[in-house]
Amino acid sequence: MLESVIGSIAGPIFEKLWKAGGYAVESSREARHQVKNTEQVLEAAQAYHSKYLVRHGQVKIMPGLMKKPVPLDSIYTSVKFLNGQSDRYFATPDDLERLYRDSGRRKLEVGSGSRFEGMEIARDNQYLMVLGAPGIGKSTFLRKLGLEALKGTTFKKDRKDEGNQPLHRKLIPVFIELKTFRDSDIDLENFIAKEFEICGFPNSKSFTSSVLSQGKLLLLLDGLDEVPTRNLNRVIEHIDNFATQYNENTFISSCRIAAYSSSFRQLKDVTITDFDDGQIKQFIQRWFNSELDRETETAEGYWALLNKPENAGAKELSHTPLLLTFLCLVYDREKLLPHYRSTLYEKALTILLREWAAQKRLEQPPIYEGFHPELEKELLSEIAYSTFREDRLFFSQSDITSRITEFLSDTLGTPKYLNGTEILKTIEIQQGILVERAPKTYSFSHLPLQEYLTALYIVKNQLTQDLVDSHLTDERWREVFLLTIGLMGRRGHKLLEKIDQKAKEYISQSSVIFHLLKWAEDSTNIPTNKSSATHLSFQWQREDSPVLSSNSEQKGYWKRLVAITAAIILLKGNDSSKIIALTKELTNMVGVEMINTKAISNLYQTAEQIDANNYYIDMDGYSPANSSDIFISSKAVQDIEANIQSAKYLRNQKVFNMPTLQNLPSQLENLKEKVTSIYPSAMQLRGYSNELHSAWTKALGLDSKKFSSIKRDDWNILTTYLYAHQMLIRCKLSAVSISRTAWESLEENIMRPISEKDEILKEGSN
Repeated sequence: MLESVIGSIAGPIFEKLWKAGGYAVESSREARHQVKNTEQVLEAAQAYHSKYLVRHGQVKIMPGLMKKPVPLDSIYTSVKFLNGQSDRYFATPDDLERLYRDSGRRKLEVGSGSRFEGMEIARDNQYLMVLGAPGIGKSTFLRKLGLEALKGTTFKKDRKDEGNQPLHRKLIPVFIELKTFRDSDIDLENFIAKEFEICGFPNSKSFTSSVLSQGKLLLLLDGLDEVPTRNLNRVIEHIDNFATQYNENTFISSCRIAAYSSSFRQLKDVTITDFDDGQIKQFIQRWFNSELDRETETAEGYWALLNKPENAGAKELSHTPLLLTFLCLVYDREKLLPHYRSTLYEKALTILLREWAAQKRLEQPPIYEGFHPELEKELLSEIAYSTFREDRLFFSQSDITSRITEFLSDTLGTPKYLNGTEILKTIEIQQGILVERAPKTYSFSHLPLQEYLTALYIVKNQLTQDLVDSHLTDERWREVFLLTIGLMGRRGHKLLEKIDQKAKEYISQSSVIFHLLKWAEDSTNIPTNKSSATHLSFQWQREDSPVLSSNSEQKGYWKRLVAITAAIILLKGNDSSKIIALTKELTNMVGVEMINTKAISNLYQTAEQIDANNYYIDMDGYSPANSSDIFISSKAVQDIEANIQSAKYLRNQKVFNMPTLQNLPSQLENLKEKVTSIYPSAMQLRGYSNELHSAWTKALGLDSKKFSSIKRDDWNILTTYLYAHQMLIRCKLSAVSISRTAWESLEENIMRPISEKDEILKEGSN
């Protein structure tokens, strides 16, 4: 009956209480006197189970976002371990830098080694030290082990039975927060007895002594790093002696990697890894698992959103369970990720710097007298900027400690012989923003945090001009640009103006590209009534949700973008994949349709396909037996039809100002009739393609001969120019608040080779 009612706690333990091999004689008599009947025992065991669930079986973090605690079992995601120090075997920062670059990922975690299911490792090891970074889920894992023990899960013992088989035992979990050991008088056995006494166990001291001697306890010693420094050595010595004295029990402890120095003789070290994609997805599915969430597929929607390219930074943060919880809380409340990166990363940084330690009520010594969190943020931003500018994500301990010493000397007047290494270690232990990836080699814990701190330094030190001049076309700095404009607030238009001016400088390096852009401006410049509120004709779309505008009167820069796209296709032909990808991304970002004039070049491809396969096609219209020829003819018609639709689109949207465009759709219809009249040969297809190309260039007023001198260097300049405008538009979409007047003034001159202001300045200089 006991076994069925209270499972692993009461069954085997209380049988020992009344049968041989349990208490000492005095303790047994005392216990019999205290325990009058079985009901008292049942009540005590059931109370222990219930109170354990209340105290350690629920999760509530970030009270500002989380309204009420949730059961740990409902959201728990299995953790994975690396063996010992297998993630720290690289020797130098250069090794880590090379490994990171080769990986092609944004995630800064490096090192390799087999990954093991955490629960299996814990069940199979009697002594275990669980290591990990702040917020990685160490405490959650230990609490989950306690819940599993209450369910009757068995744990292996190192000693084997006579048949040489491992011993499996049911254990009573006791969860102990080591941060409570603040006094010099440390008595772990007495602490355990108080845990049982709270739950109503009669004669808890005798009971504790008995179950310890029988090896019936699963001791979960959480947060060795949270023990006050003054008491740490005494706590370690006491636990070590306790584990030796009561070596029949199971001991599992946890500690932050940075604070651990292999202090325990018996405990095996394992390291919790960051969440992989499978774990992130599992966590999201368990978090959004209400009936309403399942009906609306909230988890699936959030997972898809997190995997969009524009949310790569948020995805990188989500590999840490603490920050993933924060992101889920935000999405649960707003049903979207914060659009403004700067706001998101600022909150994540604050959680690591302040809120996490405050919520856990940790008694942490100050990093240095007068070194408050805002000053620490300044230090971290200076380190982030200097290393990022040097194209380094990993840096040596000596480099970083010298920077810390110099910073504190300048800001607080500290002596220059200050122990920077000790301060660095304290920062690593308390917040985990700087992480030792290999012996004496450090990096930031997350690349988005380094990028955010870099942007913070740029804004505070007014370095936006240097940012544009030095890094505008460097894709590695893209996120820094987007974060910078978010931090600039209503002054963000100044960064946009600098980008626009830099783009015009690129064009000055190529006269032929300058004239091409001039053609785009002249061919799309349709006089409009200034009072017609043209700025309302197009709605800027969020970067993650472009929508096609339905208004036929589009803005000037959009028309110029379409014109440039058409010119690139017509002048460059097949050899245009990179630059076309740029224009396609630009058109998607501003939420307009990508014209399909690239189908012009498809006719050439179809002709080449005919030649390559030696298809026979009768010039007199004889229908060939080979069905592939019929398919090729049909494909040619489809290509021309795509061109007809593009021509109608440009005409209806009033992109160009040439009357010749009005007749282009009918001209292309006539060409389609020619293709459908017979099965065309390769030679005929090339002729039709030339005819198609000629019709387009004449309709758009694009003189192919005039631009025949465009060389590869010119195309590279145009590619750089378009990338700069792509950055400009990305920054506009990521800006928190920009003056409407300032934006409209800039907007009129986007993708013009020379703005009206430049013309005035030029005339004045002449």
